[in-house]
Amino acid sequence: MPPLPIEPLAIGVCSWSLQVTSVPELQAFLDRLGVDVVQIACGDPHHAAWDEGDDLPAAARASGFRMSGSMLGFPGEDYATPQAIERTGGFGDPATREERLDRFRWALDRTTALGLTDVTLHAGFIPPVGSPARRSFLDTLAKVGSLAADAGVTAAFETGQERAALLRRTLDDLACPNLKVNFDPANMLLYDMDDPLEAIELLAPDIRSVHLKDANRPTTPGTWGTEVPLGQGQTDTAAFVRALKRVGFRGPLCIEREVGTQAERFADIEHGVRFLKAALAE
Repeated sequence: MPPLPIEPLAIGVCSWSLQVTSVPELQAFLDRLGVDVVQIACGDPHHAAWDEGDDLPAAARASGFRMSGSMLGFPGEDYATPQAIERTGGFGDPATREERLDRFRWALDRTTALGLTDVTLHAGFIPPVGSPARRSFLDTLAKVGSLAADAGVTAAFETGQERAALLRRTLDDLACPNLKVNFDPANMLLYDMDDPLEAIELLAPDIRSVHLKDANRPTTPGTWGTEVPLGQGQTDTAAFVRALKRVGFRGPLCIEREVGTQAERFADIEHGVRFLKAALAE
């Protein structure tokens, strides 16, 4: 059975933000939020695991919610500091690339078993043009694109850790039609990178999916910015939604919240649903 269609700019949520461990728990939260669109974590045992284990795809497909895509996180990624994730994120460390490519193959199998054609992940810190590390890194991303293409899947890399111009150049250099962008405007602020409203114009042709969260830039260089509820930070979420409309984005708006207790996250996501409804009505 193919996945149910999702109307443009439908409001959704990222499953891992709700810290759920089972499909019934996720369904209950979605019912309380009054939304039925979700980007779902693949469920690696080391990252956002599911009680259903190998039975997750069948359970999720039998549920009442609609899935926009899957998300893969790698074991060993450390977000304690920006410097820690630079060392451990995505495919940045050559020593972990083969292991992570294997984990990506697993995620492709899980994604297709869910009946989906999209997976998002952090590629890692992209080496700048001219860096001796760039060629091997891009070779790895090209392998990601090839594996995904063979599975009929589009892989979208999250924004944030590099400037939009570098991501744009990298996508152009790779020229893989199934490597796209998962645009997270708040990540750009958390990493103290670009203005999201300017970056959206540069990346617009390849924006496949978005995460909606809000943040303030760090006040001390080399530290994290601060994530805050939608509409309370420097992202200018309402303007970002208008910009998405302007560039022709037609995917769902999946709210992400990555700090706080489960109850706090739910309250902030509930606020986010109300905020986005008002923004879309403008």
